[in-house]
Amino acid sequence: MQLAKVVGDVVVTHKDPNLSGVTLLVLQPIAADGTAFGRTLVAVDSVGAGPGETVFFVRGKEASFPFYPVEVPADAGVVGIVDHYDLAPVPKRRKPAAPPVR
Repeated sequence: MQLAKVVGDVVVTHKDPNLSGVTLLVLQPIAADGTAFGRTLVAVDSVGAGPGETVFFVRGKEASFPFYPVEVPADAGVVGIVDHYDLAPVPKRRKPAAPPVR
């Protein structure tokens, strides 16, 4: 799973019948610190997310699982809306000791 910001939605007049009633969202993947990371993408929405929300999404065949038994043709899908998340401080790495001088 990956974090993303919903930056928009997609309106489509002609689409695959299995996408009928399915909302398409434009996502901007983000790094753990909230900065944009990678290219925007379009994903199917299974949770009712909207612009400005932080979500988590999956890629691949798993993107269609929330719509079972309908086989939604999707390779990215929003599967959760993030309320908040906390990051543990990353311990500083110590430099390896210099080899002894002989």
